[in-house]
Amino acid sequence: MISANNVTYRVGKKALFEDVNIKFTEGNCYGLIGANGAGKSTFLKLLSGQLETTNGDIFITPGQRLSVLEQDHFKYDENTVLDLVIMGSERLYQIMKEKEAIYAKEDFTDEDGIRASELEAEFAELDGWEAESNAASLLNGLGIDTSLHYVQMKELNGNEKVKILLAKALFGNPDILLLDEPTNHLDLDAIAWLENFLIEFENTVIVVSHDRYFLNKVCTHIADIDYGKIQLYAGNYDFWYESSQLLIRQMKEANKKKEEKIKELQEFISRFSANASKSKQATARKRALEKIELDEIRPSSRKYPYIDFRPDREIGNEVLSVSHLSKTVNGEKVLNDISFIVGHDDKIAFVGSNEQAKTTLFQILAGELEPDEGTYKWGVTTSQTYFPKDNTAEFDNDLTIADWLTGYSPVKDVTYVRGFLGRMLFAGEDGVKKVRVLSGGEKVRCLLSKMMISGANCLILDEPTNHLDMESITALNNGLIKFGGVELFSCHDHQFVQTTANRIMEILPDGTLIDKITTYDEYLASDEMARKRTVYTKTTEDED
Repeated sequence: MISANNVTYRVGKKALFEDVNIKFTEGNCYGLIGANGAGKSTFLKLLSGQLETTNGDIFITPGQRLSVLEQDHFKYDENTVLDLVIMGSERLYQIMKEKEAIYAKEDFTDEDGIRASELEAEFAELDGWEAESNAASLLNGLGIDTSLHYVQMKELNGNEKVKILLAKALFGNPDILLLDEPTNHLDLDAIAWLENFLIEFENTVIVVSHDRYFLNKVCTHIADIDYGKIQLYAGNYDFWYESSQLLIRQMKEANKKKEEKIKELQEFISRFSANASKSKQATARKRALEKIELDEIRPSSRKYPYIDFRPDREIGNEVLSVSHLSKTVNGEKVLNDISFIVGHDDKIAFVGSNEQAKTTLFQILAGELEPDEGTYKWGVTTSQTYFPKDNTAEFDNDLTIADWLTGYSPVKDVTYVRGFLGRMLFAGEDGVKKVRVLSGGEKVRCLLSKMMISGANCLILDEPTNHLDMESITALNNGLIKFGGVELFSCHDHQFVQTTANRIMEILPDGTLIDKITTYDEYLASDEMARKRTVYTKTTEDED
């Protein structure tokens, strides 16, 4: 068990948390939610001891081991992958290293033998003999091939490092598991594996995530941060949402009835207070009026942007034709003889574990990259706008937000441009902020403003939910559901894909394509997918 007792945390004079009392118990998975800036990551750091409380205490049941998903992807570059995962159980790793040092001695003494015996006993208690196979199982589940288990971390890419740090956090059956955005940079297969792992995990989990489907799958409780307080709800994310909305509706209805009663009492008092025969009744009503208190309904700190893509022209029947497209990147053929035709009603989700393949295809279709072989052709009635996964170059300048967006606007009018910025929660003086200093979420909202202002009828989006808070993801999801044009997108948010796409294209590891007109859930459940995943599982087991 881990709990916060009367915890206050201040940054300068501002209290981020004030007298928070909450208990997280064994066997439950808690989703920690709240608007950007509410303090979700800060609270996890308070629980883990990375930050000290201003007032109050964090209590952990004595003897319990706490594990945290680390965010520094370069910290362990000199470690080998398997070693790093086992380091998740610090005591086990210390024993392994001490054993190695003792057995490596040339002058092995009786004292060394006694110490080695003690270490072997503790090693067995901590399942040390199963450590390598357990670590390998975690890595394989997350999609890290066995061939990478003994290489150094510095040889891997960012997505692979994320998975390995996650495996490190999960290793050794920790009593308390703190996960800050564990699904970031995971492919959909890895997320599905993590969901199953956490569902079966018997100890305490506290997780921060913007993935609504993930929270619905794994959470038994929701801890909602709003205005420096944390309110605990039993149930998953959808249950929290319905419960919180129902509570607000009930409070509003109760207040409405109270206001009607207040009005009725005030009218009686005003009418009969000077009437001798009614004075006692008027006095009684005054006392009744004084006792009526309206419930304080504090508005949430959450803010939802308004995302509405409106194409300037209707799209025709000929949208996009891709013929025998191939592309090799860094010696790997990521696109292998791909062909498909896009219709005017298509909303296509590109899925699969090869992130490079999806990004490469989008760059080609956006005109930013040339294919090695094959052709593609957009219809004459189409206009495209592109959301890149890597937006570094887009904001590598000293323009203000308003000037930056004006450069893409067909109407060079400040009021017109600021209207689009306002929809994306850039209000007042935000327009004069330099784009270079924007946060990840602010940059994404700028790019979405650019896409809206373009009036394009074909949207290409490469992981648009990265860096967005739950409210912005919901707004974007709804905006794409409403959009009447064509969409080509990739996204790791299961609910986003399921509710938006009507066609699924999976780019397989060999660069070929599976193309199905179906929803995402139906695609995952299809016989073909089941067979493909069975083949993959057998291959992995054979390699082990």
